Amino acid sequence: MASARFVIYSPLSGQLGAATILKKHTLTNLYNERPTWLDNAHRDLDAAVAAAYGWPIDISEEDAPARLLDLNRGRAAAGR
Repeated sequence: MASARFVIYSPLSGQLGAATILKKHTLTNLYNERPTWLDNAHRDLDAAVAAAYGWPIDISEEDAPARLLDLNRGRAAAGR
């Protein structure tokens, strides 16, 4: 069986030191830096999920898992 090979394009391809620059681009570093656009994206996603479940947009981080657990228990009890 032939192995698949993936090539990822980067605007830095072919530039001297590109590998060093790209090694710094990790999810860990991104979340540690927490740029404004990432905070905004998380806020928007949280609001969209809350709206999809019919919950208040400003639901707390403690209340959301409790509601999900209740929802899951209700569905399990109904056999879904």
